[in-house]
Amino acid sequence: MVHLKLSVPTAVLFGFLLSGLAAIAEELDLELVLLADATGSIDEAEIRFQRQGYATAITDPAVLSAIASNIYGKIAVTYVEWGSVNSQDVVVDWTIIDGPASAQGFAQALMTPPRRAFGRNAIGAALLKGKALIDTNGITGLRRVIDLSADSANNWNGPSIFEARETVVNSGIVINGLAVLCRHCSGRPVSYDLEERFARDIIGGPGAFVVTADNANTFSDAVRKKLILEIAEGSKPFGPEVDTVGLQPAQSNGGLSLLR
Repeated sequence: MVHLKLSVPTAVLFGFLLSGLAAIAEELDLELVLLADATGSIDEAEIRFQRQGYATAITDPAVLSAIASNIYGKIAVTYVEWGSVNSQDVVVDWTIIDGPASAQGFAQALMTPPRRAFGRNAIGAALLKGKALIDTNGITGLRRVIDLSADSANNWNGPSIFEARETVVNSGIVINGLAVLCRHCSGRPVSYDLEERFARDIIGGPGAFVVTADNANTFSDAVRKKLILEIAEGSKPFGPEVDTVGLQPAQSNGGLSLLR
């Protein structure tokens, strides 16, 4: 028999590492990759605005209630900004959120790093990055979701959206979407129907949906409702925080178009 004798500081460090491994290996309700648009159409102020919207949403009492209402009462989240095919940046690595303290820690970590993703739209590459992060995180979630936000549905470089979506969905991962319309006006940023393109070309898997943020005033609320829908999927029926009347194509829900 081999006996391992550790000094007190070493033993403490060893115990901390073991507890960290145990935490990351434990089962939880949801693995969620938040893929945020950081392409050329998004300036520095909008990067901060998007991050603040997610930071506000993840700490919202209704979101925390949705997390607590599931089987394990905890989810794992990572926030990634994406641009061109070779530009995806993990802003906040996988974090287990199981209450206000961990949610606040995630929110604070989200606002600190500089922007590191740039370039023209590569949605296909972003989706595959999300899949790779789920495949290699060592976490066992009852559900796995990639949530992509974008202000267009173009794909200028890298794998096609169709190819990436098929790969992701066939692996058992659901793709949801946040269609971000013009943030500084009341019109749309493109000549096509962005929600329709999301629904047709990007989202996929059981229960996949699109939420639309019409303008700057609705962005944070759109993110909040989207997170509740994703988190509460495993503990239906939805609570009063989310009106599910809009879960039909082309219907409106107070500035949020929800397609399922």
